[in-house]
Amino acid sequence: MNATYEECIKACLECTEACNHCFDACLSEEDVKMMAECIRLDRECADMCAFAVKAMQSNSPFAKQICELCATICEACGEECKKHDHEHCQRCAEACFKCAEACRKMAA
Repeated sequence: MNATYEECIKACLECTEACNHCFDACLSEEDVKMMAECIRLDRECADMCAFAVKAMQSNSPFAKQICELCATICEACGEECKKHDHEHCQRCAEACFKCAEACRKMAA
């Protein structure tokens, strides 16, 4: 596997985990309606990160574009999670921004 992918793959896996955890925790919050956008983006971000990992692991010729899109979705998810005070949202935002940065670096 391409060494330049390693850091990005690690960030994507951590982000997938953080998003899945946040998604699950958001469903348990009192005001689930208020968390709707966060939940939606958690789902989409986790799926995109998992897809990006697959693209990098299989050395897809589209890996750079996929990681570019992944960075955009991670940023959107991070911005949304950042708005909520819950610890799981704050941790998720952190993982999202870290992943976006790794993806941008990889796609450059």
